[in-house]
Amino acid sequence: MKCNFLGIILLTGLFFTMTTTTQAQEITTKPKSEFWSKVRFGGGLGLNFGRNNTNITVAPSALYQPNQYVAFGPGLNYTYQKFGDFKTTLVGASAIVISNPLDFLQLSGEFEQLRVFQSVSGLPDIPNSWNTALFLGAGYRLNVGGNSLGAIGIRYNVLFDDNDSVYADAWQPFVRVYF
Repeated sequence: MKCNFLGIILLTGLFFTMTTTTQAQEITTKPKSEFWSKVRFGGGLGLNFGRNNTNITVAPSALYQPNQYVAFGPGLNYTYQKFGDFKTTLVGASAIVISNPLDFLQLSGEFEQLRVFQSVSGLPDIPNSWNTALFLGAGYRLNVGGNSLGAIGIRYNVLFDDNDSVYADAWQPFVRVYF
């Protein structure tokens, strides 16, 4: 009788173990990540040609938008400028945070770090340098393709220095579109 009782306990234990394992496998099924559905791509492209001058900018970026009010992400920047004999190449990265507190308003903060390469034909090389900018901006939100991450506005470089900047002015207009 002890043998039958022990056998029943072992079979019962085995049954509960198998049932619990099956239920645990059903419960631990991972949901699909929604990360990529919240990522937006965009950036800027600038072309300017004139008499004896050229300015080309390519600035792709990406944003992660966890909700309708905030988005943030990295960006890259490449700019080539030529004015007569003077050439400048800028290569760098940025980080941006965008806030949409109202339906029509977009606020932004953008930190940018650029490596500056400059030269003038016929003169000794100009030492390479770094340019740092911190832009605070405000713009009117645009609805592009059902996406409200577009904006047109103005931004201000709070770190601007007339004697040490690759930008002509601290104030800069912007057009921003992310898809």
